[in-house]
This record gives sequence, structure tokens and C-alpha cells, in this order.
Amino acid sequence: MGAIDIHTHSVPRQWPDLGAGKPWLRIDSERDAMIMIDSREFRPIGAECWDPDIRLRDMDDDNIDIQVVSPTPVFFNYDASPREGEKIARIFNDLAIEMCAPVGPRLVPFCQVPLQNTDAACRELERAVQAGHRGVEIGNHVGDRDLDDAGIVTFLQHAAALDVPVFVHPWDMPDSPRLDRWMARWLTGMPSETHLSIIAMILGGVFDRIPPSLRICFAHGGGSFSFWLGRFENAWHQRSDLIAKSALPPSHYLDRFSVDSVVFHPSALRNLVETLGSSQVMVGSDYPYPLGERPAGEVVRRSDFLTEAQTAAILHGNARRYLGEATVELGLKKQAPPSPR
Repeated sequence: MGAIDIHTHSVPRQWPDLGAGKPWLRIDSERDAMIMIDSREFRPIGAECWDPDIRLRDMDDDNIDIQVVSPTPVFFNYDASPREGEKIARIFNDLAIEMCAPVGPRLVPFCQVPLQNTDAACRELERAVQAGHRGVEIGNHVGDRDLDDAGIVTFLQHAAALDVPVFVHPWDMPDSPRLDRWMARWLTGMPSETHLSIIAMILGGVFDRIPPSLRICFAHGGGSFSFWLGRFENAWHQRSDLIAKSALPPSHYLDRFSVDSVVFHPSALRNLVETLGSSQVMVGSDYPYPLGERPAGEVVRRSDFLTEAQTAAILHGNARRYLGEATVELGLKKQAPPSPR
């Protein structure tokens, strides 16, 4: 059975140098580049980040029917001014459309927005959707503002009104000498940042203020949220004077969001399914980065505790609801083969 991968990233090879403090690309060869921040090397990347034909071949190898293509979070630039942030998002979004369009609707582009300014973010979301984007990826915070910030909640309400799915990705993890070893910012920071953003939406009362129609998914299995749900639930009941802004206990909101399957082991996937339900989990890979899952969807396919119906839902069915039937059907009917080289 083919799958829909809702968590992948891209970097446009044509990305311009936008000045001090902004990420730029050092092109090292036809197939290799380095994401730079000023003079600091941030991450080496390969042609998979910008070449759609390589993506399609890898998708075929992994039995992936459709792939959502989102920005690489370092390009969010939430610390820029609203005007500059809107310009950066516009450039990235237009280049993403240029990358995806030639190979057809198997690649589903998600845009980025200048989340640091609500009006600019709503404006760019509307423009990007009109240009061909089918969803939006946002970071899990803007500086010290979590997802329960009033301006971010207004943006989420706008995404719901436009019927645009939202993908939340951790970024800008805290830094310290203790986290500089062992890639600890990625190994511990990403899970903690992701579940912190879910807590902010639940305990901050966001799900009480946005409509149930909002389709929102959290990357990396929702971080450690599912493992610690009992702790949050206990705290809501025992110390509501300190933490509870939500109208109902955390467990009431589990059907209001989805998570991806980038957890790498069947036991972790079992925890997600038992806690959130198989209807709230979708295949994600974090392609094309080395800490992602290849083949994409492998942990789902080799988990023997899932029923046939649960497997089908996680591989394909839940993403239909998340992306929308029209987007999925278009991608399945018009599968463009890789261009000859």
C-alpha cells in the first residue's frame, strides 16, 4: 500500500543572500551545498533538497504516493521586521512553487509566513494559497511567544477560516553548553519544544477559542506529549489554580490535532496509537535530512500490533482528511514520472 508523507523539507537552490544574520546557500557543487548563517556553517545539504526528480525517485523507492514539501525551519526568519519577514516568506514560497510545479501534484507545497506579525502572516497565507500552496508550516514559537499568543491564535483562526491545514515544526531550540554535545538540541530539544507547543494550545485554552475545523499536525510524533499525558492530566486536576486555562482536561482535546509517525520504533508508535488513537497519526519522514526515516513509513509498515484498518488509516486515510480529498485525488491521478537525465 502506498503512503502519503506529510513531513518533508526543501531548500531552494536559487535562494538569495539577503544580508547579515539571514541564512544563505554556499553552493559547493552541482549536488552539494551548505546552509550558512553569516560565516557559520549551519547544515550541509544535497540535491534532494531542491531537485524534484530525485524526490520522485526516492518516493517511488519508498512507496510514497504523495509528499508534502515544507520549508526548512531555519528560513522562517521570525526575528526579521514584519516587512522584511513578509518579503522573505514571499521569496521562499514562490521558489517552492517553482520547484514543485514541473513534476505535478505528487508534491504538495506548504508555505511559510511571517508569524511575527499577524496581519502580514494572514496576508501572505492568502497570497501563497492563491499561488498554489496547499497548507502552511509554522514554527512552534516566535521568540518567547508560544502558540497561545493572541496574535498566533488569530492566525490559526484565519487558517481555519480558509480551510488550510497547518503543520507545526520545532525550531530555534534553546542553546547551552550542555546542549552542544551529542546533537542534544535535536535529540532532546526538538521533542521538548514540540510537546511544549501542544501544552500551550491545550492549557492555554487555544482549542477552546479556535474552531474544530482547524486541521493542525505536530511534527516528530508530538514530541514527548503522549508519554506524559497522564502527568498533564493529573496537574490539571490537582493544581488547576496554577495551570488550567483550558475549559476541560487535556484528554478532552486529543481529537483536535494530529501527529506524524517520525518516532523510529514500533513501541513508540504503539504509545501514540494507544494514547491519541490511530485516527490522529500520519506518516512523516523528515526527508531528506539524515535524522529522518528511510524508507519513509517503515515503522508503520513493520508494526505488527496495528490492524489492517489502522495501518491503512496511518499510511493514507488520515492524510486524506488532513490535506483534503481534492488535493489527494489530484496527486494520485496525475503521477508524473521522473524526468529523464
